[in-house]
This record gives sequence, C-alpha cells and structure tokens, in this order.
Amino acid sequence: MELVATTAGLFPLPDNQRERLADLKGHQKSDLISGDESADVTATYDAARERLVSVQRDAGLDRVVEGQARWDDMLAHPLCVHDNVRTEGIVRYFDNNNFYREPVVEGELVEDGDLAADLAKAARLTDDLQAVAPGPYSLATLATDEHYGDESAFLAAVAEFLAGEIAQFPEETETVFLLEPSLTFDAPDEGAHERVRDAVRTVSEAADADVVLHSYWGALDETLHAHLLDTGVDALGYDLVTAHEESAYLVQEYGTADSVALGLVDGQNTLVEDAETVRERIEWFEESVPVSDFETVYATPNTELFYLPVNKFEAKLQTLAEGVSLTTEAHQ
Repeated sequence: MELVATTAGLFPLPDNQRERLADLKGHQKSDLISGDESADVTATYDAARERLVSVQRDAGLDRVVEGQARWDDMLAHPLCVHDNVRTEGIVRYFDNNNFYREPVVEGELVEDGDLAADLAKAARLTDDLQAVAPGPYSLATLATDEHYGDESAFLAAVAEFLAGEIAQFPEETETVFLLEPSLTFDAPDEGAHERVRDAVRTVSEAADADVVLHSYWGALDETLHAHLLDTGVDALGYDLVTAHEESAYLVQEYGTADSVALGLVDGQNTLVEDAETVRERIEWFEESVPVSDFETVYATPNTELFYLPVNKFEAKLQTLAEGVSLTTEAHQ
C-alpha cells in the first residue's frame, strides 16, 4: 500500500498576492473578476502559484497541486471564465461565508483549455503534479442552464465539457482530484443516480492519470455510493472528520475502489491537528473496513482549504505530511 500526502486544492491566496490583487482590481477578493486579466494580474497569479507550489514542496507533500489561485469563484471557476457563460450576482458558496458569481450557461459548452494552461505552468515547478477539477454534478448544481433546457442534458453537457478540459491536461499530471461536495450537500434524487454515474464516468475516462472522486461534508447515500463504484475512478474519497462511522459502514457493506482518499484534517476549522491524529485516523479506517490492502491511500484534508488563514493552511499541510510519515514508519 502506498500512502500519499496530498490535498483537495483551492488554497487561500498568499498575503502578498491577495493584497496586490485587491490593489489592482480595486475591491475585495470575494468580488474579484476572473477572465480577461491584465498582464499585472496574470503576473500576480503566477507569483501566487509559485508560492503555493513552494509551500507544498517545503511541507513534504507527495502530490503537489497548482493551488487554484485564479479560482475566485471556487468550483464554479471553469464556467465563470467561459465565453458562452455570463456571470450574475453573488451567491453563497454551500454553507460557508464565501461567495461566487452565479454562472449562467447561455451557449454550447466547448472546452477552452483554461485549466490545462494553469497546470502547464505548474508542471514546470514540480515533478509530482496533481490536477484539481470540479466534478460534473457539483459544477452543474452551481450553475444555471439557459441553453440545454433539460437537467439530464445539462449534466451530460457539463460532463463532456470537463472531459474535454481534462483531456488537455499536461502529460506530467499524475493524479486528478474531482471534487464533488454537492453529492452530499445537495445530493441527487435516487432517480438521477445513474445519470450522475454516467457523467462521472465520462469525465474519468478522459483522464490519462489516476482519478480520485472526492466528496465531502458527510457520507454518500448508499445507493449513490454503489453507483459511483461503477464509474471507473481509481479512488473514492471519504470524510473521516465529519462522517467517519458512516464512511466505514459504506466500505463494510458495499466495498470501495482499489484506492481511497481519506479526509483526515478539517479544511474549515482553524484548529490544527497533530501528526499523531492523522496516523490514528488512517489506522482506525484500516482496522474498521474488511479490506485494507488498498493500492493507494491519499491522505488529504476533508475539504478545500481556502476557508483557512494562510498560516493555518500551511500548518495543516505540514501535519498531513508528518502524519503520513508516522504511518509509514508504523507499517514498516
């Protein structure tokens, strides 16, 4: 079993770059406009990317993400910068005090290479590149459709759009994390489970890398979990911070993929866990499920990390890396 310390991406902006962007754009980070960026804005985001990659490398993470500094609209970003999408007013992001601009799809969703361009820049900074992308169901639920006219058709179109984006990822990409918080926070009705399965499969099959489907904020519905096992993803994610018993039950009853991602530190709480807590949570999961000889266990925060102050974010990266080291030593 390989233990991999990594994250779900979407990091808080380093202080220097946040202040610089606020000065360049003239208002708060929550209102920053992505898209047609000036040379100064682009340079500031590039500097933020370099800083975020450096922080991960210094912490000792096994997979390094681009950091998503440009994702002012969080998981809605790929649509908010698309030519056939207009952005409307500010909408609350899930249940937290963060906001994004509502993307309204008014034309065909054709891949534009926005995600791949950022990853290509990150690939020059690390040899252990991990991509982060919204899952199709979450991206569809964060958006409003004024073009496709049907929920099923819209979900399929979003999936094809993401598949096109992921197919352009640089060959250095080792892992792709698909973030699907809506699968628990705004779970689909049972009648939509097969459509969600098909959408995830479409995206997963486009990747030339290991794909991790990471839901958080609780445990998946049992039937939905069973359908997601039929998507071809290499790993499913489980939130051991807020739903450890429920997560273990799903694996006990239905099995899981060959690999798992375990949410081991709280991405929304400023309390910094210690490395021993990470080790204990990994070992508890291994002891609680019938099959523990996974190909890979991805040790990750249970959510994105942009909720945290920069110093707490950096401390949690260190905790993850140290916790994986402790666990690896205990297994030897």
